[in-house]
Parts: sequence; structure tokens; C-alpha cells
Amino acid sequence: MANMRTKKKTPPLTEAEIDEIVVAQAEDDAAWGKPIGVRKAKTARVPLPSALAMRVAFFARLHRAQSMEAWIERIIQERLDLEEAAFAGVKRDLATTYRSVQQEL
Repeated sequence: MANMRTKKKTPPLTEAEIDEIVVAQAEDDAAWGKPIGVRKAKTARVPLPSALAMRVAFFARLHRAQSMEAWIERIIQERLDLEEAAFAGVKRDLATTYRSVQQEL
């Protein structure tokens, strides 16, 4: 017969507990693994027609953005949030319609 005992899972550490462990092991070189190298992620370059770039520069200044790139990033993020909300709404509506059709059958 199979062993039906289950292992008791330890609860995940809190952020404060993790901080405490890190501080305790900070000076102990044996507690740390080999250092790893991390490369900065490459940013995407998207060529813009000059007329569009001029409009972007105008609105970035108008909105007192740090840079054109920062303003474009904010605009894209806002647009993605709108698109995701619209998609979730359509998905919810389709699910509701599907359920009501199934109930009628």
C-alpha cells in the first residue's frame, strides 16, 4: 500500500524574516553563492516619421514629461490598460451571453 502521509508545508517567509536572514548572513561569505552578472535590458527602438516625432515632442513638453520616451511609455501603458479593460469586459459579456443561451436550451 502507498504511503499516504503528506509533508507539512512550511509557510513562506515574510519580508521581515527574509530581511533578518539576509542581514544575519551579510558578512558570512560562505552563506552566499557565486556572484552573477546581470545585463541591463535593451530598450526597444521604434523609428517614427518626423511629423509624428514632432507631435510627440510637443505633447511630451506640454505634459512636462521627463523625456519623449517617458511620455510615450506612459501613453502606451494607459492605452494597454484601456485595451485590457475593454477585452475583459467583452470577455465577461460573452461568458454571460453564453451562459444565458445554455440555460435557454
